[in-house]
Amino acid sequence: MANGLDDVVAAETVLSHVDGEAGRLIVRGYDLEALAGHVTYEQALALLWSGIVEDGIVEHAGGDLAGARVEAFGRFVPLLQAAPKLTPIETMRFLLSAVSDADELARPVAMVGAIAVAAALAIRHADHKAAIAPDPSLPHAADVLRMVRGRAGDDAEVGALDTYLVAVIDHGLNASTFAARVVASTAAGLPSSIVAALSALKGPLHGGAPGPVLDMLDAIGSEERAEAWLEAALDRGERLMGFGHRVYRVRDPRADVLKGALGLLKGRDNRIALAEAVEQKALAILARRKAKRRLDVNVEFYTALLLEALGIPRAGFTLLFAAGRAGGWIAHVREQEKTGRILRPQSRYIGPMPMAAA
Repeated sequence: MANGLDDVVAAETVLSHVDGEAGRLIVRGYDLEALAGHVTYEQALALLWSGIVEDGIVEHAGGDLAGARVEAFGRFVPLLQAAPKLTPIETMRFLLSAVSDADELARPVAMVGAIAVAAALAIRHADHKAAIAPDPSLPHAADVLRMVRGRAGDDAEVGALDTYLVAVIDHGLNASTFAARVVASTAAGLPSSIVAALSALKGPLHGGAPGPVLDMLDAIGSEERAEAWLEAALDRGERLMGFGHRVYRVRDPRADVLKGALGLLKGRDNRIALAEAVEQKALAILARRKAKRRLDVNVEFYTALLLEALGIPRAGFTLLFAAGRAGGWIAHVREQEKTGRILRPQSRYIGPMPMAAA
């Protein structure tokens, strides 16, 4: 029996392939490195959705995606008054739960815009900041960044966020994507499937890793303290946050493209130099102390640095991840729906059997 469904094939997909042994991620026939940093999120959606999702999507700033952000903002802002005591991701889930199957926002392209707006509103609501209305003249990444921060980004910042959104757009049958496909297989509809995916992402084992990377950097403080701190953490049996991955046995390819995006932001007021020093020392220590299993940098490490450098609050990291993964979730929902088959795995009963009658 495969514990946790490891190595069990539950679906066939044309969307993405994760090769953990080779450290390779293929998205619709392209290595991730050929997409992230080279195409916009709109273009990545057009590629991922081709022949699968019925909505077309324009590859420029206007059109349905921009209009969807405006529509979602008008619908969601009044709802924020009913979500004062929720965490940011709970607020995001609450807003998206208000989308019905018959809603205009339930169209695939509109859902991408709605998810991004819900993320931005929830992040600012948690910080008691006023909501920022979308600007439909802007490309998606540029508008998401200004809605979250309250100010526009320069070319390097927008390019970095665009690279991030593309880098996380799809990643095989991970927990949130699988949750979306299970719900989709019941014919529950796109909004319910997306809320299920977001709910799976809420747990710290799937969506909450980037924040603790920054907690680790906070504790280390300076390059001079890095080696001793890392050694002591391992002595205590603690994990080094941002290192190692359940699937990848070598470097996570998403880490490479995000590190490249961070290069655009070097020399600014951020902790990129400290992070690079910590990475170098951590890899050397892990290679020596855990020689039987290679532990390399994963996507959470550079996600944390990139989003922090862009001025995104830590509580918003998972929400921005959801905004990027939205395209993949929707594609998987439509792919699953076309099979017309409910996902119904078997369980093995290991409890007591009834006593035989005397």
